[in-house]
Amino acid sequence: MPIDTRYRSDAPEIMDDFEMEGEILRDALDKIASINRLLGGNKVTLQGVKWLLKDHSPGAEISILDVGCGNGDMLRALADYAAENGLRFNLVGIDANKFTIKHAGNLSAEYPNISYVCVDIFDEFKQPLSYDVILCTLTLHHFKDPEIMELLEGFKVQASKGIVINDLHRSAVAYYLFTALCFVFGLNKMSKEDGLISILRGFKRKDLLSYSRELGLEKYRIKWKWAFRYQWLIKTL
Repeated sequence: MPIDTRYRSDAPEIMDDFEMEGEILRDALDKIASINRLLGGNKVTLQGVKWLLKDHSPGAEISILDVGCGNGDMLRALADYAAENGLRFNLVGIDANKFTIKHAGNLSAEYPNISYVCVDIFDEFKQPLSYDVILCTLTLHHFKDPEIMELLEGFKVQASKGIVINDLHRSAVAYYLFTALCFVFGLNKMSKEDGLISILRGFKRKDLLSYSRELGLEKYRIKWKWAFRYQWLIKTL
């Protein structure tokens, strides 16, 4: 039976349970990070950060928040990039799952400029905090449309330079290709089931354009990137 990708799915994912912990979750987090890195996902986010910071003052500290940071792989990639290019990055990762945050912290022990906080993102934006850049990599699709609008309104307030969103393209081709990848990477049952649901909860260009209009965005760009994802960059300056 053909997969219908006309509308975003609202089916729940196993990993949406913030109380989940243990080896199965650890394995899923690490496999997701490995696949994202191998397929160029980290580069998509890094390109977005470079675009937003191309006019920043040399030597100035840049604060970056990673929403739904997973095992912290993206933040470590950014820390490595900063070290290689003489940049001062203050990196913060947040996630609502305590086990995930602890795992990310353990993996990032050698990175003094990375810190992690276990917090619900909707609580985070009630705080009088600000960052230069807010990242949302493979996280936005976990939310329903009204929640997405609330999140993005919060991002706009707290990001002084801009927002980098890197998320899945809702596509039947992507769905079937991921099914094949599950065998190649030996993904566990939870990772496979959640991955397929994630694709069906992903986005089409028209979705992102609709959000942009509703938010009244003026400076943004949307680009399709391999492998089946969209890079949505928003300037808040």
